[in-house]
Amino acid sequence: MLYDIKLRIAYDYDNAADASRQITCLMPLDLPGEQRIISCTQTVNPEPQEWLERADFFGNRVVELAYTQPHRNIIFTVKARVEREEAAARQPGLLKLSGLASEIDAHMELGPQSPHHFLGDSARVRLHPLAEHYARARVTGDPPVYDAVRMIGQSLHADMHYDPEATTVETPMIEAFERRHGVCQDFSHVMIACLRGIGIPAGYVSGFLRTHVPEGKQRLEGADAMHAWVRAWCGRTEGWIEYDPTNAIFVNADHIVVARGRDYADVAPTKGILRTYGHHTSTQAVDVVEAATITGP
Repeated sequence: MLYDIKLRIAYDYDNAADASRQITCLMPLDLPGEQRIISCTQTVNPEPQEWLERADFFGNRVVELAYTQPHRNIIFTVKARVEREEAAARQPGLLKLSGLASEIDAHMELGPQSPHHFLGDSARVRLHPLAEHYARARVTGDPPVYDAVRMIGQSLHADMHYDPEATTVETPMIEAFERRHGVCQDFSHVMIACLRGIGIPAGYVSGFLRTHVPEGKQRLEGADAMHAWVRAWCGRTEGWIEYDPTNAIFVNADHIVVARGRDYADVAPTKGILRTYGHHTSTQAVDVVEAATITGP
């Protein structure tokens, strides 16, 4: 699938900031065998005095910005064309959940994809007895790890209610879980806690999701938003798989990956610090539109 993507995030401050530093993680990843970046640009208005592009530990595309002059707002814009491949057909994994711990122990590498980074507490996901109990109650017997991931994802989809008014970006995972209300960030953090609680390495993926307009309805520009889902390590042979608990589906060609990490803190679209006072407001608009098919090499 070929997509044209446009993202706009705007911050407006009550009072001008004398200076600020920002870190953005907004540009989709080039992932051989999964998705290909045909074109991608990020612009910022007003223009910052410093601009540095780099890759973080997990290989995500990061831009560091610095303002040394007063500014009342910042607008981040990303435009990209991305070719997303259909997910390869998978055979259900043979590795049982009971055998996963020994495969993790035998994994000697500590690179970005090592399962060891995705087992314990992280900034936004703390292991919690409630999440572990929930997971163990729903993963019965000794299923393949692949099936255990599906069981937990489907259960959370059934038990949690999608509610954009229930939480904020700062709401603790366990609070959203106890309420059983939240958004895709909350669904993903809860699922990560459940998976880690029973010994399955799990991480967080930020990206875009192509939405389908109901027949007879007009698509609204900017109506989409950034999305989040979960990746889990199912053993040496199966490797990493991705599951979207908000929609109870394994990730497919409608999901465009921007960044991968342990939780939201690793892949926050924007974060920074500024010298000012008062409040600020922010808005986000995303368009993901299917584009014409590529021809030729």
